[in-house]
Amino acid sequence: MEKHLKNIIVVSFGFLFLFTAYGGLQSLQSSLNAEHGLGVASLSVIYSSLIISSMFLPPILIKKFGCKWTLVGSMCCYITFSLGNFYASWYTLIPTSMILGLGGAPLWSAKCSYLTIAGNSYAQKAGKIKRDVINQYFGIFFLIFQSSGVWGNLISSLVFEHTPNKGNISEADLACCGAEDCMATNATNGDVASKRPSVTLIYTLLGIYTGSGVLAVLLVAGFLDQITDDQAESDKKKSSFGFTFLATFWHLKDKRQCLLIPLTMYSGIEQGFLASDYTKSYVTCALGINFVGYVMICFSGANSLCSMLFGKISQFTGRKVLFALGGILNVACIIALLLWKPNPNHLAAFFILPALWGVADAIWQTQTNALYGVLFEKHKEAAFANYRLWESLGFVIAFGYSTFLQVSIKLYIVLALLVVSLIFYGVVEYLESKSSPETPNTSKQEPITLTQNPQETRL
Repeated sequence: MEKHLKNIIVVSFGFLFLFTAYGGLQSLQSSLNAEHGLGVASLSVIYSSLIISSMFLPPILIKKFGCKWTLVGSMCCYITFSLGNFYASWYTLIPTSMILGLGGAPLWSAKCSYLTIAGNSYAQKAGKIKRDVINQYFGIFFLIFQSSGVWGNLISSLVFEHTPNKGNISEADLACCGAEDCMATNATNGDVASKRPSVTLIYTLLGIYTGSGVLAVLLVAGFLDQITDDQAESDKKKSSFGFTFLATFWHLKDKRQCLLIPLTMYSGIEQGFLASDYTKSYVTCALGINFVGYVMICFSGANSLCSMLFGKISQFTGRKVLFALGGILNVACIIALLLWKPNPNHLAAFFILPALWGVADAIWQTQTNALYGVLFEKHKEAAFANYRLWESLGFVIAFGYSTFLQVSIKLYIVLALLVVSLIFYGVVEYLESKSSPETPNTSKQEPITLTQNPQETRL
């Protein structure tokens, strides 16, 4: 257990350092690089490139270099984005955004595969149930990883604390905050641009973020053990390059994967909504941009703590109960956001809502990742590549319609997708319940036969 736990801790802290930098930069793109929409364009390029990367790269790189060195190489791609921000222009930020996006899918697929293989290996040696160990490992990972949002936003808030903040907002402007979102876009952008931090402060922040990314690479390269999957090694010998290249698409032959697409897309859309629309139309509109970092700290803190909690209690409650809880919390938050008129006098509400959203997001992240690991044990790389592909598509959609639709319409879209996601997830659970819990399917599979029942049974 000690060796496996050490590796999980190394992976988790590697992601913590890496996403302390990237998460902080992502939250600031629309403010730091507002001119001609460069910041938003860079985010769109990142997730569009990530979609392309998800289609092809993860199975190829993981089979070629293994999980460890795929992680190291992909982390280097993230560092280029920090470097591109030192002199942000269309000629520096867009290419580095593309590089980051291409590295994103292999990074997450390798991480998910590593945790799943480690969980299966330890469960087999210790005589424990695989799904319980995998859930616990994902809980540990997300406990540490999700705190990156706390540190990234805290660092930016402390560095930029001397930046002029927004003045008092009139009652007429307050009436335009929230779901109605009738605040004049040009005025808001101008206000943000006029209060851009000094070059010295920006370079100080970027230096900290770049150093954090380099530390992540050194930690994983120096202390993470290489890991192998016996089943994957056996399949590797039988798999042609053509199949490996198209493994992500072949995996869509599994109807369970198709049914999980709405849930996976929802994970991206709900995160995108909070990061782009809640911060702009509720927090910045009513309180000022200087509050954004602190509000996102509240979201990340709740997300981090609950990730560990849900990873632990899932073995007692089962995943269905947790998915139901996540749905209830998100529906409650969406209804509140539709009805609530943001006002500085309601200060606590600005922090409570993202905290509740963070609790729900902890369920989507830990349980959906673990669900993929349990259902698709024999095709982990292709399955997690699909996860990253469809979640990234959710981000692209959320950022893509951010400037075109009213916030209330976006909330209804999020709500509708949540309902569809839970219905389809219920169908997956029904299909899994038809398999025998006592005699899991252990027969050998050909690589492209993706419609058989998984080796693991449902919770």
